[in-house]
Amino acid sequence: MFAIKPRLNDLMKQRGLTQMKLSEMTGVPQSSISRFDRNTQHIDWHLFKIAKALEISIEDLFEIEE
Repeated sequence: MFAIKPRLNDLMKQRGLTQMKLSEMTGVPQSSISRFDRNTQHIDWHLFKIAKALEISIEDLFEIEE
């Protein structure tokens, strides 16, 4: 069984970004970024926008544990 956890908080810390700044960069509401980071909601277009803004792949937004 796999456990999939978001890595967004770590990625933002590495880049010195806040949820509000990432929201401004992506057009994704800050509340949606917060829900993504708490692993409660992942909307597909949000993932694409966030990954593009951070210049990473969508897979890099997640940590997969076996």
